[in-house]
Amino acid sequence: MSARGAVVPGRAATGFRRSLLPQLLLAAACAGYTAGAALGWGSRTIALIMGDFGLSAAALAAAVSCFAYARVRPCQRPAWLLFALSSSMAAAGNFVWGWYEVVLRQPVPEPSAADFCFLLFAPPAIIGLLVLAKRPVTRARWICLGLDAWLIGGSLLTLSWSLALAHTADGRGEGVAQTALSLAYPLLDIALVSMVLVLHFRRSSVNRSAINTAIAALALTVLCDALFTSPIFREEYRSGQLLDAGWFAGSLLLAYAPWVGRQDRAEEERERRTHAAVRDGSVPYPGGLPIAGSLAALTPYLAAAVCTLGILHTVIDGGRVDRVVIFTACTVVLALVVRQGIMLMDNITLTQELAYQESHFRSLVQGSSDVIMIATPSGTLRYVSPAAAGVYGIEPEELVGSRLSSLIHPEDADGVMREVGRLLSAPPESEPTTRIECRFRAGGPRTAGGPWLNVESTVNRHEDGLIFNSRDVTERVRLQAQLRHSAEHDPLTDLPNRALFTERVRRALGGRRSTDPGTAVLFIDLDGFKAVNDTIGHQAGDELLIHAARRLRESVRAGDTAARLGGDEFAALILGDGCRDRADCEFRIHEIADRLRVALSEPYRVAGTEVRVAASIGVAFADPGITPGALMRNADLAMYRAKAAGKDRVELYAPEMQAEVVRRAELAGRLRAALNDGEFALLHQPVVELGGGRLTALAAQARWRSAQGILFTPAEFLRVSEAGAGKGGDRGAELGRWLLEHAVEQAAARHRDGYAVPVCVRLSARRLMDRTMPLGTVESLLTRHGLPSGGLVLELSGGDPKIPLDELERRLTGLRRLGVRIALEAFGSGYAAIDALRRLPVDILRLDRGLVESVVESARVHKITAGLLRIAADLGVETVADGVDRPDQVVALRSMGCTHGQGMAFSGPLDEYRLRRALSRGGYPVPHAGGVREAVLAGSAPPLLVPDGREALPRHALGGETWEAARDAVPGPVLPGATLPGPALPGPALRSNSETSVPPT
Repeated sequence: MSARGAVVPGRAATGFRRSLLPQLLLAAACAGYTAGAALGWGSRTIALIMGDFGLSAAALAAAVSCFAYARVRPCQRPAWLLFALSSSMAAAGNFVWGWYEVVLRQPVPEPSAADFCFLLFAPPAIIGLLVLAKRPVTRARWICLGLDAWLIGGSLLTLSWSLALAHTADGRGEGVAQTALSLAYPLLDIALVSMVLVLHFRRSSVNRSAINTAIAALALTVLCDALFTSPIFREEYRSGQLLDAGWFAGSLLLAYAPWVGRQDRAEEERERRTHAAVRDGSVPYPGGLPIAGSLAALTPYLAAAVCTLGILHTVIDGGRVDRVVIFTACTVVLALVVRQGIMLMDNITLTQELAYQESHFRSLVQGSSDVIMIATPSGTLRYVSPAAAGVYGIEPEELVGSRLSSLIHPEDADGVMREVGRLLSAPPESEPTTRIECRFRAGGPRTAGGPWLNVESTVNRHEDGLIFNSRDVTERVRLQAQLRHSAEHDPLTDLPNRALFTERVRRALGGRRSTDPGTAVLFIDLDGFKAVNDTIGHQAGDELLIHAARRLRESVRAGDTAARLGGDEFAALILGDGCRDRADCEFRIHEIADRLRVALSEPYRVAGTEVRVAASIGVAFADPGITPGALMRNADLAMYRAKAAGKDRVELYAPEMQAEVVRRAELAGRLRAALNDGEFALLHQPVVELGGGRLTALAAQARWRSAQGILFTPAEFLRVSEAGAGKGGDRGAELGRWLLEHAVEQAAARHRDGYAVPVCVRLSARRLMDRTMPLGTVESLLTRHGLPSGGLVLELSGGDPKIPLDELERRLTGLRRLGVRIALEAFGSGYAAIDALRRLPVDILRLDRGLVESVVESARVHKITAGLLRIAADLGVETVADGVDRPDQVVALRSMGCTHGQGMAFSGPLDEYRLRRALSRGGYPVPHAGGVREAVLAGSAPPLLVPDGREALPRHALGGETWEAARDAVPGPVLPGATLPGPALPGPALRSNSETSVPPT
């Protein structure tokens, strides 16, 4: 491929040689025939052959060529078939002429068949020219075409009759047929010449080169016929003379004509589009007015002038004006008058139509709300429509003569001029128009302080200038900017939203700061914001968010970005300042983050109330090659680590955070299938009466040994299940249902075997009120498995402030009607437990493990625990101490009035096999105060160690129980992965408290 205007040497040279070769062959053939005719062909016989059969062969070649072209070009087939018929008549006439002169060797009779063939040459050619001509579209133009033909033909007839034809008509004693034949040649030639002259200026634009060549060939043939019919040449004519060279060249030109103008389809299409654009007015006519149109308009007047000159020549020579000349001249004058009248009426009609169209378009221009301006290529305005007064606030006359550059905003002027220059340099057919949007000064160039309007202009070519069709789009641009701002900013705080913040992070990572280690993203979460919404209201929460956004915007630098991602989550993009030391960058960013934390943690005054919230901030640095999504994810992980570590703090991202997330995700994925695959086992830890050691209840606990052999304690898999439930999952609900159903099923089986010991199942208040566990669920379990009344104890854990105590009270009352006892877990750990004890129907209080652990060492805890136990005794409810792991704790709790205990001081969680043995014994030995004190002080007895290494019951404090029996009842240290005897336990028995974890192997 080549650029516009470039020449491809190889292909251009090949095309040039291909187009030049036929012309050279044609010129050589004509030159050779002319030379032979001029030299007499060397002999009389050859001259006769070349003068007769040579002309016949040339005419036959023209007929074959026109016929072949008509087959490949159906759109012009009739014209070229007529040309083929005309040439075949010429070939037949020359063949007959040669038959007489060469074969029969006798003079050609007059008239002969050759004369009739020659006479039939002109009519098909005339009709073919009519077919090729551009057809008039109205009847008046058809009449004008006929009148033009007669004006030319009559003028030529007048001139020819005055000069020569009158003498021929007077005759030289010839007969009527011979005289008519002598006159028919010139008359038909005159008609053919008339059509050639008329149609030369009315030919179609399609295949113009071929039509021009055909007209030239016919004109050459008519010229030779005219010379042949003149008395001078006719008396001296012999076949093979120089006159035959003209006929020969005319036939060869007609044979070459169909193929000379074959243009490429792309070129024809481009020419058609150019003419269409010129007709539509969108592109000016190249080169001014067409010469052909001017000559066509002058043709009738030139013909009348020729007629007049012929008559004047006859009068000046003193000759008599023939009646034929007078009649022909009169008809020519009459045709001229009629044609002039038709053209006058046509011009009047066109003038009226033009005036109407001009008025119509002027009304459109003046009434249009768009401003139409015509400017020169240099940018000077030549016309401005009246709409400029309403759009630009200036009269059109004041804008005419000014330059576009003085009206356009300086920042847009260069772009506008560049686009205009590009349009003018581009070809009209490839780019006829363009669109420009710029800012235009309202009030014109004289108003220096006027506002700028956003203007959209469609630019078209106009003669030697440009047309600007402009409209005010200021409101549209303002609306687009407003919509873009709304789409990229938070509607409440007007901070950038997540989409815009992500885009700015992407630009920061891809720009010149891509390798700056000081670029960081901060994720900020307001701790305690939910409590503000719940206590004061959402409107106050929105006001707090607005104040926090303002503080955040004021705390970051001018080049940084503060954004609100949603809810109470904010973010900040801190751009690096070029520091190269990573430690210095971390110190600087940590200092900025801490300053943000302090600013956001200051008290807020909302809804007439002073509230406080804290800020947990996670920081992630832009390491080389990191993506925007990964950087924001890292900051999010660091923020959640800050919340998990106690809130109101700043945490920097570390790679192990992502590893922890991946590990927990894998654990959550395995947890989904653990229940279905039977990887969970149910253990029970005895609840012992502290007064006599009787086993009074069993606390159900779940253990999970995965298919990979890893043992997970409740502290791990319960946290994962609750996290999944909090995000919309149901793994915690499924585990709670599994634990409740299996605990009831095994308790019912033990009741049937004679072990009527109730089972305790821990259940959170949120899970109890969940719609997936209606009241009928517990009743159906008890009925289906046959567990009698009082066999199930529900331990209520995890108080949720979102759950109304009234609804929880109604639910628990319904459960108590079914015989289910209610235990309040973790009593003494907060204000919620006291309020629940006041409102809810509770049968059992479980002391919090934190109180039990320090009941011996701390006098303050001792007094608190004693007070709680007195409250429980006054209310008439049982008490169970959770986490009783040492003998001194048993003695202390019993002395304060605690009725039951659960912990390693008696037994750890047991599988079904060991649980049956413990139930068969019926209880556990309890230490007495003196024995414990003496054994501990003397240190004579080795302590019994529980799995975390703390001592349990001394050997002699078991109340006479042998060491072997105690070992069976209370398991000693168990390492992860060890196997205890019994068919029901897939893994080791671990600590009693579900919140205590043993690291998995």
